[in-house]
Amino acid sequence: MKKPLILVTNDDGIAAPGLRALVDVAKQLGDVVVIAPDSPQSAMGHAITISGPIRLNKVNVFEGLEAYECSGTPVDSVKLGKYVVLKNRRPDLCVSGINHGSNASINIIYSGTVSAAMEASIEGINSIAFSLLDFSWEADFESGKVFIKQIMQTVLENGLPEGCKLLNVNIPKLKEHEIKGIKVCRQAEAFWAEEFMEATDPRGVPYYWMTGEFVLRDEGEDTDIKALEAGYISVVPSKHNLTVNTAIEPLKILEQATPILIDK
Repeated sequence: MKKPLILVTNDDGIAAPGLRALVDVAKQLGDVVVIAPDSPQSAMGHAITISGPIRLNKVNVFEGLEAYECSGTPVDSVKLGKYVVLKNRRPDLCVSGINHGSNASINIIYSGTVSAAMEASIEGINSIAFSLLDFSWEADFESGKVFIKQIMQTVLENGLPEGCKLLNVNIPKLKEHEIKGIKVCRQAEAFWAEEFMEATDPRGVPYYWMTGEFVLRDEGEDTDIKALEAGYISVVPSKHNLTVNTAIEPLKILEQATPILIDK
């Protein structure tokens, strides 16, 4: 039987240990093509390059696998993968990660890892973003591999439910035997309360460095944050449509509003 084609990408860059760990799993399940940024692109969200050229270079990073580094963003990598590298070869699955750090809750908005997978989902490709709750470059990705393989294989064999093309998966920082299992759940309501540290450079010019505190405002038991705190891997079915459908009818009043003249 023909092996499934798996496109692998990330936002931490082509040299990231998390990418290598994801490739190790993906190549057990299908034919793998890797396209990733040539440098770290964390928190790039769904950014694309439109003001300059994008470089794409074939690299010999993963023995025996077709791999490329891209000078653009994670989303650029997926676009180049579909339209330049793969051309008439349609991936059966796109996986992004394994990200160094959490992409649970509101972090999904900022994440280049999730956005790369989301870009593939927009193209109708089943996609999964994987993240480990450990920001260290020396993070231990081994404990999550068995679960990552289980999730990937399930999607390859069964597809995803109608209306869903993207899973956002977060893995707690635990040993394999400590992980209690997988919880399919919803994204927790939270936000970042930012602060900006002000300092002065050697030339006397002020600059700012952003810091922040994660603020959870969701006490629900069915959220990704609660699952991770309890020692489970969280799986959140996600999509790119941001419409608040319940607000459409109440806002119909705007269609009947009388224009208000502006004084000149």
